[in-house]
Amino acid sequence: MIGFWAKAAEELARHGRIARVSVVATRGSTPREIGAAMLVRPDGAFHGTIGGGAFEWRALDAARIALAEGQALFELREVVLGPDLGQCCGGRVTLAVEVFDRASLDDVRALADREAEGPFATRAAVAAGRLRRRVVDRTLPPGLGRDGTLVELYGDDRRTLLLYGAGHVGRALVLALAPLPFRVVWLDGRLDAFPAAVPGNVTPVHVGEDLVAAIRHAPAGAFVLAMTHDHALDLEIVDASLRRSDLPWIGVIGSATKRARFVSKLLEMGHAGEAVRRMVCPVGAVGPRSKAPAVIAAAVAVDLLNADELARNTLGSAGSLVRVHGEEEV
Repeated sequence: MIGFWAKAAEELARHGRIARVSVVATRGSTPREIGAAMLVRPDGAFHGTIGGGAFEWRALDAARIALAEGQALFELREVVLGPDLGQCCGGRVTLAVEVFDRASLDDVRALADREAEGPFATRAAVAAGRLRRRVVDRTLPPGLGRDGTLVELYGDDRRTLLLYGAGHVGRALVLALAPLPFRVVWLDGRLDAFPAAVPGNVTPVHVGEDLVAAIRHAPAGAFVLAMTHDHALDLEIVDASLRRSDLPWIGVIGSATKRARFVSKLLEMGHAGEAVRRMVCPVGAVGPRSKAPAVIAAAVAVDLLNADELARNTLGSAGSLVRVHGEEEV
């Protein structure tokens, strides 16, 4: 999956000039969050989105005008959605419009190389009409500071998901997760379990006798989801996952009956009641009642997104997240 700066380097080398439009500050209800960005080519084609509609159309027009001026630049534009665009959102957005020319290509390629190494952040200030970026600690909050400096987050900051089971629902789920912020390690013990082609964020792994080795070696903050063909195997996966306190979300496909049986078994295995409550079963329970694999996958994907957002916002990537009857507790 090509990163933002890799795409920028590719387009800049091909067209000689590109514009970047990004959301750097927000207030009230807005179409997108800080950090949303798009690249705009001289011919008007663009990559990415800052929210669509009249707001994005206005931003595209600003980018085309900036590109037509024929020089590298950086400028801020404030858009008040109600008075300026007649929208009912009522929010206020500060946009950064930045034009890169061929003289910027080495800098853009350097950022693409850094992006390939993993997630990173930059802090930037305007100098000689251009934005000058330097790599900084990623823990800084993104956006435009009061001192006029801009912090931006880049890179593939996907959460690892250990997905056990390559049945019909497992196959549907990896497709649903393809555009979402997860790095899926897809595990199954059957040699012929995996399809010939998988999305770019998925790594199929054939597991042997030690089915839970991947759990022992998973990075802190990883999610685990058991949806195998064998309930005993699902229980073994949950047992191993609960023995690590830094795996914040442990899901199991099933039913209320399966949950009750698993809770009883896990308590017998010596797990404390508080630890057992970390198990989310059944996953996707708040979605439609359809049992079609694609529908179940969509509901599970929503569960995963909600858990990911909660873990990031309240506990960090390695915190413990408990979900009970569709409500999150920390």
